[in-house]
Amino acid sequence: MRVLVVGSGGVGSAFVAIAATRQAFAHVTIADLDLGRAEAAVANAGEASAGGRIVAAMLDASSREAVAALAKEMQADVILNACDPRFNPPIFFGAFEAGCNYVDMAMNLSTPHATDPYNRTGIRLGDGQFAEHPTWKNRGMMALVGMGVEPGFSDVAARYAADELFSKIDEIGVRDGADLVVDGYDFAPTFSIWTTIEECLNPPVVYERERGWFTTEPFSEPELFTFPEGIGEIQCVNVEHEEVILIPRWIDCERVTFKYGLGDEFIDVLKTLHMLDLDSTKQVSVKGVKVSPRDVVAAALPDPATLGDKMTGRTCAGTWVKGFGKDGEPREVYVYHVVDNAWTMREFGHQAVVWQTAVMPAVAIELMATGQWTGVGIVGPEALPPKPFLDLLDEYGSEWEWAEYRDRRPVDD
Repeated sequence: MRVLVVGSGGVGSAFVAIAATRQAFAHVTIADLDLGRAEAAVANAGEASAGGRIVAAMLDASSREAVAALAKEMQADVILNACDPRFNPPIFFGAFEAGCNYVDMAMNLSTPHATDPYNRTGIRLGDGQFAEHPTWKNRGMMALVGMGVEPGFSDVAARYAADELFSKIDEIGVRDGADLVVDGYDFAPTFSIWTTIEECLNPPVVYERERGWFTTEPFSEPELFTFPEGIGEIQCVNVEHEEVILIPRWIDCERVTFKYGLGDEFIDVLKTLHMLDLDSTKQVSVKGVKVSPRDVVAAALPDPATLGDKMTGRTCAGTWVKGFGKDGEPREVYVYHVVDNAWTMREFGHQAVVWQTAVMPAVAIELMATGQWTGVGIVGPEALPPKPFLDLLDEYGSEWEWAEYRDRRPVDD
């Protein structure tokens, strides 16, 4: 499989480090507007870069024509979009123009409802991509959307639970938590602050069979969820996320939610940014220079990719499912994936959050290469068979698990 990775930030660079260890990736091009950053990702891949199997290129991801041209030049079979979702449209359409399959880890951005944002959806996450389904299907091409860790692994976990563990599902709730600590910083997000602001301050989306998709206030419905393997109890709140859009399209269930374990301090910072309008993407003039307040915030904070040697702890991504088991009895489980930062730094030189995000599209693209994951049109991870994915994820060195739960706590607690 020949892959063009667009974006050499933390996740793109981690993907290259992972792909360098797998023979399924015959050739990888990592491209960025900053050629030096892409070249650094190649250098970090070690021996795999020596024979020209992994190369760097310069690319303006805002140009669909440039994306298509580079994909054709590199004879790419698939384009992996490792940029923030602002760049989805040109990369998505560039892949189509080049005749490449497409994979992203976050879907097209939403737009809140103009007059009733905390009750009704406006333009939902991914609406623009799903509108192109007939075009991609007619061409016989696949756009695998939302294939990171969340969304991505969480959707595969939901599919696995539906297929293997439940006869009827009442609720699917993606729950994300961690006990990570970054030494030396009072506030240092471990993932892109630009994306974090976008999803945390937009109106969260909830799905219910009787109501369809609707929205609530940011940070609504707080609950205490106990994460496994000693991470412990964390308060989780509603956040806008792709799983709520994707899961009901392919899995029969009554309700879908997504909740982050953000913590009071993190929520207070986000609320302050919003109060000061520092979450805005509209440019303002500062001493004659046009800048976006959100870009300034991102620039003022440390790059998450550089925090690995200062981080300790683990991150947990997973999907909590409640309903009735195969025997017809009430059941509650959590299907999850825990990654320790010390392990990812030792084995790959990348911090846990970006590595966990990057490994999931690596597994998915390898399954595409071997023909175990196929499809046409706009496809979510839950539309594809979960067992090949989960078996291969174990081979990558970081195993997934599931546990019986009761009242959002592991039974063995």
